[in-house]
Amino acid sequence: MKKKIALVTGGLSGEAQISYKSATTMANHTDKEKFDLYKIDINPSGWWYEAVNGEKSAVDRADFSIMDNGLKINFDAVLMCIHGTPGEDGKLQGYFDMLHLPYTSCDAATSALTFNKRYAVAVAAFAGIHVAKSLHLFKHTPIASAAILAQLSLPLFVKPNNGGSSIGMSRVDEASLLDAALDKAFKEDDQVLIEEFISGREFTIGVFKAKGITTVLPITEIKTGNAFFDFEAKYQGKSEEITPAIITSEMQTQLTDAAKKVYEVMNCRGVVRIDFIYNEQKAQPYMLEVNTVPGQSDASVIPQQVRAMQWSLTDFYAAIIEEALNN
Repeated sequence: MKKKIALVTGGLSGEAQISYKSATTMANHTDKEKFDLYKIDINPSGWWYEAVNGEKSAVDRADFSIMDNGLKINFDAVLMCIHGTPGEDGKLQGYFDMLHLPYTSCDAATSALTFNKRYAVAVAAFAGIHVAKSLHLFKHTPIASAAILAQLSLPLFVKPNNGGSSIGMSRVDEASLLDAALDKAFKEDDQVLIEEFISGREFTIGVFKAKGITTVLPITEIKTGNAFFDFEAKYQGKSEEITPAIITSEMQTQLTDAAKKVYEVMNCRGVVRIDFIYNEQKAQPYMLEVNTVPGQSDASVIPQQVRAMQWSLTDFYAAIIEEALNN
């Protein structure tokens, strides 16, 4: 009997557009011999099941079931594909936990922790992982730019504390640009993280667990002509992504060990993507952030890394779903 899997996509943030692209990739590469896949779109208008013929019907939120061709469908597991809220911040995970319904992402506590960039780097630092010096600001308690610059040195990165895809993020090289960067970030979130710039090469690393074994995917180096790896660089071809990265064996070991440690310290599940800067002067990797529902679109890093591992996306997604089913 094939397992019934809900592919949950959409979301309530600006990242929804990426979620739909990711869902297309995942749907195209889900093993139809093993799983019956049902697309669930969660958006500001409601929770909807989209049938193959394009018809939409509301999801019963009492038990997360749907009606399909007159039959009630209860799912065996959820394939998570929402970037941002409510699929990456723990909200849906808590709901599914209440229903005892398995899902492919990190649990509610880990999702909420890693979605809050400040709390994530604080936990990483507590575990001995190198992170940038930073400040955590709240909209209801503003702080003057001069006070910020008295504690942190330029250049700075200013980013919404909760969110992803680099939406609302700025690099600040001059003091006069700090207020505008703060305004931009606060439009996306009521919390903002300001981090000191770390000089070095940027890497991003996928890590996943299958059959109880944690595996680090081939490392990707990010090179962009933009000021940083922003939305345009990530999704509109304004970057070069080298997979596997051309690095020394020492860097390979350090980055792999750091990625695996972050995965374990944060108690991650499923596939996550962890971003690092490698400072060559200090010969140390610095963790930037953890993405618990990483992009799966054609332009995304995880599919590149899976293929570099000589594994098909179909086998990869099957392993992720089966891990959730067996937990």
